[in-house]
Amino acid sequence: MRNTEGRWFIINTFAALNNYSRLWEIYCCSALSLASTSKNTIALVLIPTPMNISEKITHFTESVETSLLDQTFVKLSLGNYKGSEENLKNIYVKRILIKNEEKLSFTYRYKTRDIVKNYSINEGISKIKDAMSNGFRVATLLTTGFDLSFENLHDKKFILRKNPPSILAVPSAEHDRKKNRLISSSEKPYLIELKITDETGKVLANGQDKYKQINHYIEILSTLIKEIPAKEALKVADMGSGKGYLTFALYDYLANVLKINSQVTGVEFRPDLVELCNKIAKNTGFDRLSFQQGTIEQFDSRGIDVLIALHACDTATDDAIYSGITAGAELIVVAPCCHKQIRRQVEAHKTTNELDFLTKYGIFLERQCEMVTDGIRALILEYFGYKTKVFEFIPDAHTPKNVMVVGIKNHNTKPDKELILQKIKSAKTYFGIEYHHLEKMMGTLSD
Repeated sequence: MRNTEGRWFIINTFAALNNYSRLWEIYCCSALSLASTSKNTIALVLIPTPMNISEKITHFTESVETSLLDQTFVKLSLGNYKGSEENLKNIYVKRILIKNEEKLSFTYRYKTRDIVKNYSINEGISKIKDAMSNGFRVATLLTTGFDLSFENLHDKKFILRKNPPSILAVPSAEHDRKKNRLISSSEKPYLIELKITDETGKVLANGQDKYKQINHYIEILSTLIKEIPAKEALKVADMGSGKGYLTFALYDYLANVLKINSQVTGVEFRPDLVELCNKIAKNTGFDRLSFQQGTIEQFDSRGIDVLIALHACDTATDDAIYSGITAGAELIVVAPCCHKQIRRQVEAHKTTNELDFLTKYGIFLERQCEMVTDGIRALILEYFGYKTKVFEFIPDAHTPKNVMVVGIKNHNTKPDKELILQKIKSAKTYFGIEYHHLEKMMGTLSD
């Protein structure tokens, strides 16, 4: 290593870098340049031109841009956030390819959620620059040629450090890759007849959302079905099956993926949809899948192992839960909507409590009544020996009716029925509720 008036240093081999790590830290008084002089030699030039934070950020983002142009970009992260946006912690950036167009995908990590946004290359680089200037004190760029880190210290010192690469391969930018679906789109005649795919198995443009919803639904049920005792034959009822998108997919999954001897019945009030679905089931060769016309109340649920009711309106959800409990179903899955029965009572009684400052607003009252209605439903399921789960079924960007209530028969633990009844009674008193439709049906009125 030698030093001249040009202030350049030669470090022979990367192994020596650790011994001279201070040479890789450039504070406010100088800039850094690297040039390869031989296979194992790096020239490190210190230019005595002062660099302020803006210049250092520009140097960093120019390095990002260069790595994208020469296809050496691996990933980028921003951290140690000290800005004003609440709960924001990190930003992670990767290169993706969407319909043959290169973009930068930003994952904004908050305390309890992630938000992903995709930008053009130029817009993405501008976003990185803005983030470094407005709260993010640490930035790290990984390329296959080098790692570059930026740090904004509290004492107005700025470190720009360049190290040998920690990753030597560029990850695939493929974003539109084929995903592994529990229900594939190929060789599914029912998906063709339901106008979700064409005859080649390609998902139609107006069927994309429905196809994703079908697979999300099957992913949820596949996990739940594993929690119930295995049987040689499984009887399933889908209440309010509509056009049968989810009913067909469930039968397909049970019969053709899990190879379970299954009998699935879709219950639908509209005769034209019943006729259509039975025709498709026959054409598809789904011999143990059938649809019958009627209401949830009219259906004979005896012997049912799994009962499903998605988006049954208001007390129809209670009718479905009642059918499942009285049938001794191992699994009950409902996604309620239109919680009117409880809301009418809450509005009529206008009980004064600690939450009345919220419930005086219609939108808050609606949400509160939804939670109270479904919460009591879960308690009643527990009273009758079910383990319960309540979770989001569909992201609320697609529909506000997105809560799924699940009951799984508990064969190991007996419920504390007195305690459960006391909880139901307390909830009704607090919110001014005379009765819940399901407890009235089940004969468990707590008053």
